[in-house]
Amino acid sequence: MRPFHYERASDVDSAVSVLADTPGAEFLAGGTNLVDLMKLEVAAPEVLVDVRKLTSDRIEDCDGRLRIGASVTNSALASDPLVRERFPVLSQAVLAGASAQLRNLATTGGNLLQRTRCGYFQDITTPCNKREPGSGCPAREGFHREHAILGASRECVATHPSDMAVALVALDAVVNTVGPSGSRSIDLVDLHRLPGHEPQRDTVLEHGELITSVDVPPLGFASTSRYRKARDRTSFAFALVSVAAALDVDGGAVRDVRLALGGVAHKPWRAVAAEDALRGATATAESFRRAADAELEAADPLPGNEFKVPLVRNMITGVLSDLAGVPR
Repeated sequence: MRPFHYERASDVDSAVSVLADTPGAEFLAGGTNLVDLMKLEVAAPEVLVDVRKLTSDRIEDCDGRLRIGASVTNSALASDPLVRERFPVLSQAVLAGASAQLRNLATTGGNLLQRTRCGYFQDITTPCNKREPGSGCPAREGFHREHAILGASRECVATHPSDMAVALVALDAVVNTVGPSGSRSIDLVDLHRLPGHEPQRDTVLEHGELITSVDVPPLGFASTSRYRKARDRTSFAFALVSVAAALDVDGGAVRDVRLALGGVAHKPWRAVAAEDALRGATATAESFRRAADAELEAADPLPGNEFKVPLVRNMITGVLSDLAGVPR
């Protein structure tokens, strides 16, 4: 690990100011991803500004809207009674990620900003456009079994690793930030970027912009929701494919639906085409399968991850069928 300077800011504004004035500075909260990247020398910040105590570690009911402080740990989020009752998909997603020890330390804000686990990104002896723009993407011709089938580019086929973010995207969550340009709120579906020609940019945040909280708006049918994750092993493995879904069925027809996918793109993927195909459709396994196929029309898998296409189809069909209580 390279030497760095550590600072503990006294408030949010001073933390933002330090980063704004120091291009090589980074925020530090739980550090469960950043410290690993520093050990690998993928990240080498000159200054670490500790913000763990600067943002709220509370989960509050604000007239039906759930406000999650950026310093809320993953363990606290998963076990919160309001989350488990109103948004079970979120609790299930958090519990599907990492180990219990890591969840005890990892924060809500940090979870959203964790970087890809692509092996080429994490290995500084190999080229990687995300780590060194213009150096190439060896994953395209190399090992890409876990990589993107949607929204990728020639420059990058990596996937975003967060389980929690997938559930929050499905729930129309909003991220609140403070930065050099002031405060703003960002729809979580727009927080992360597709790689395009700038895969080194994971999010739309500017340097020095700090996540302070996440708002989850009220959604009556979110209590009928589920998160399912396919992975190589049950313990501490990232998703090959994951599905976050909430379903509202009335009289045998789909009245409304929320659907997001993980493990398939550079960002948590909101399945808009599938949602559009489902609203008003009969709640049957065949309808769910057709909706999945509508979403997968945009898929462009590589030879080593073509299996993800039928896996996505089967998982969407299975999760929605279970929520609707119909045979698969």
